[in-house]
Amino acid sequence: MPFVQVHWFEGRTDEQKAEIAKRIEEALVEVAGASPEHCWVKFSDSAKSDFIIGEAAE
Repeated sequence: MPFVQVHWFEGRTDEQKAEIAKRIEEALVEVAGASPEHCWVKFSDSAKSDFIIGEAAE
């Protein structure tokens, strides 16, 4: 069972997430031979303030 987790900044619509999940599923079915009913896609939305990139002291 493929499980794909997408970590990104918040702000995408439910429609955008559904389209992205559909395309990920299509790739898993086409390339990896997975069954669509076994493909899981989980989105983890985070605020930009939840991340520190680079040197924290700057």
